[in-house]
Amino acid sequence: MANVTLGGTLVETIGTLPKVGSKAPDFKLTDTELKDKTAADFKGNRLVLNIFPSVDTGTCAQSVRTFNEKASQLENTKVLCISKDLPFAMARFCGAEGLDNVVNLSDYKTGQFGKDYGLAFANGAFETLLSRCVVVIDTDGTVLHTEQVSEIADEPNYESALSSLS
Repeated sequence: MANVTLGGTLVETIGTLPKVGSKAPDFKLTDTELKDKTAADFKGNRLVLNIFPSVDTGTCAQSVRTFNEKASQLENTKVLCISKDLPFAMARFCGAEGLDNVVNLSDYKTGQFGKDYGLAFANGAFETLLSRCVVVIDTDGTVLHTEQVSEIADEPNYESALSSLS
């Protein structure tokens, strides 16, 4: 379990993030057209997994905006924005904001992604939602970088995540 804080209150996740150098766990998530997407759908691309509790919070929304901006400058890289939000909410947000350089995916059906990546909250006000994390994966499925943000209200370290791709 990892310990993070939510507004200064200690909360736990159900596990720990995959280790740098390990193979990233496979996943099955739902896109904004309600179609299943797996890691195989992004084969041959480097992946930046921008994981967060809900796009309807300020910090989560900002992370999507920031990665959308930075994604347009990255070759052979897809930014996957992952939460348990319904796909409709993700589509609405990105449509209203004009964001088209990220792929929105939801873990709402089973929560298995949060379990497999060890980042779902085990307790607290956001119990079962996904904690704020960034996981960077190379084209061969190797984990290059992980960050679990220690205070949920804080943004991830974008530069550290993206520098792992160089």
